[in-house]
Amino acid sequence: MYNKLQYISQGETIKEQLYNIHHALDAGCKWVQMRFKNQTSKETFALAEKVKPLCEEYLANFIINDDLHLAEQIAADGVHLGLTDMKIDEARAILGATKIIGGTANTFEHIQNHVKNGCDYIGLGPFRFTITKEKLSPILGLSGYFEILQKMKKDKIEIPVYAIGGIKLKDVSPLMETGIHGIAVSGIITESAEKKILIKQLKEKLYANVIV
Repeated sequence: MYNKLQYISQGETIKEQLYNIHHALDAGCKWVQMRFKNQTSKETFALAEKVKPLCEEYLANFIINDDLHLAEQIAADGVHLGLTDMKIDEARAILGATKIIGGTANTFEHIQNHVKNGCDYIGLGPFRFTITKEKLSPILGLSGYFEILQKMKKDKIEIPVYAIGGIKLKDVSPLMETGIHGIAVSGIITESAEKKILIKQLKEKLYANVIV
């Protein structure tokens, strides 16, 4: 089963991105989604080329945000597609059955569509307002997650759901109680001065009810 903690990379330059990704991996992250917006394809490729061996070294999943052709070109572990990106079934036809394809969702209907089209996991959000994302979808809050996860249960839809959007440490336990699989975070890890301690605390909450 997929790791319960995803780190979505941050940084305006290749140097900043690499610094943040390396530190997140070093502190115990096992899943990196490389998000490098508004850059040239040359810059994005240059970053991906450096991040891939890093993730391999740390035995972490390496997912590319939005850019399916880069994910294919660089042989990443998969791609995460937003609501306005390429359709999941089209991406699957290009990447094949073994790659991970994640999809952004804001409603139960989005999830139904993604599942029907062969998605592997859902990034459901936003939980609360976040400055790291432009054109934010309606905020869900705890009640929104609970409602959507209940509908999934009722319809017997089984797919890992990650909460995303401005999540803080104190939010993790109540979010896990809604039935989500895990969380996808960026700012909380990037800005932490004690990343190892933070990631340990996050994992304790994420895996609190897992029977080993």
